[in-house]
Amino acid sequence: MAYLSAAQRRAYDEDGYLLLEGHLSAETVARGRAEIARLSEHAGTIDASDDLIDLEDRHTRAEPRIRRIKRPDLQSAFFDELMRSDAILGPVRELIGPNLRLHTAKLNMKKAEYGAPVQWHQDFAFYPHTNDDLLAVGIVFDDMTLENGPLQVIPGSHKGPILDHHLEGVFAGACDLAEAGYSPEDGVALTGPAGSLSIHHARILHGSALNTSQCDRQMLFYEIMAADAFPVMGSMTAFDSIEAFDARLLCGEATRAPRLAPVPVRIPQPQPQKAGSIYEIQSQGKGKAFRTYDEAM
Repeated sequence: MAYLSAAQRRAYDEDGYLLLEGHLSAETVARGRAEIARLSEHAGTIDASDDLIDLEDRHTRAEPRIRRIKRPDLQSAFFDELMRSDAILGPVRELIGPNLRLHTAKLNMKKAEYGAPVQWHQDFAFYPHTNDDLLAVGIVFDDMTLENGPLQVIPGSHKGPILDHHLEGVFAGACDLAEAGYSPEDGVALTGPAGSLSIHHARILHGSALNTSQCDRQMLFYEIMAADAFPVMGSMTAFDSIEAFDARLLCGEATRAPRLAPVPVRIPQPQPQKAGSIYEIQSQGKGKAFRTYDEAM
C-alpha cells in the first residue's frame, strides 16, 4: 500500500517537510487525548521535573504546568502501538527506507495561555549521525492554528549547513536566523485539524511560538532514523550498547555497517550546565526569536 504520492515524496525532498491533514481517525485522537490526560496526572504529585515529565517554570502541585511528557512510548502501551503502526511507519518507510530505528519520542504539551516556545533550531545539531536519513513525525491531538503555537519550518533549509547552535563556545540548542541569512518571515506555519501528521527532516530549521490562545496544542513527536544511521561521537544520542541500540529497531533489519554520507556535522559539545530538555538548554542560549511567558507578560 502506498501512503504517499510521488508529488508528496518530491515535496519532502525539495522542502524538507510534509503535512498530512486528518491522517489519523477521530477514535485514535480521542484515545490519545485520554492517555495524555492519564499521564498528566503525575504532575500533581511532583515539585520538579523528573524522568517522566518536564515541568514549566511556574508549575505547582495545585496548578500543574507541564511542558513535556517524556518517552510516552515507554509510559503508554497505546503510544507504543501507535508508533509501530503502519499509519506512522508507512509514510516513513517511503521516505527513508524499510529498516527503521527509533531515536526518541516526546510529547510537547504547549498548553493554552502559557505553553513554552521552542526557539529556531535543527534537530541534527543535537544528534549528528553518519547520514541524514533522520526525521520527526509529529501528531497533533488538538487543532493546530496560527494562535496556539504551531510548528514552523523554513522550507529548503535542510539542504544547507548545520548552523552554529553554540553561545560563547557552549552548546545552547538554538541558532540566530539573521546570522544565517534567514528571516522569521521565511517560516511556514504547519496548521491543521487534530489527527494531522507532520513530517520534518532532521536538518530543517524549525521552532514554535508561545501559546497565547485559549486552546491547547498537544503534539507527539516520534523521531525515527534509518537503521544504518549511527551517532557520531559527541552526539546527544543515547548509545549505551549495541544491544540497546538494536532494541530500538521499529521495522526491518539492524546492521553493523553504518552508511557514511557527505553530510554537514557540528558536534553539540561542550554541553551547558543545565543539559536537560531542549527548553532548559535553550534558556541559556541565543537567538530567542519567540517570546517566553515572562517576556509576554
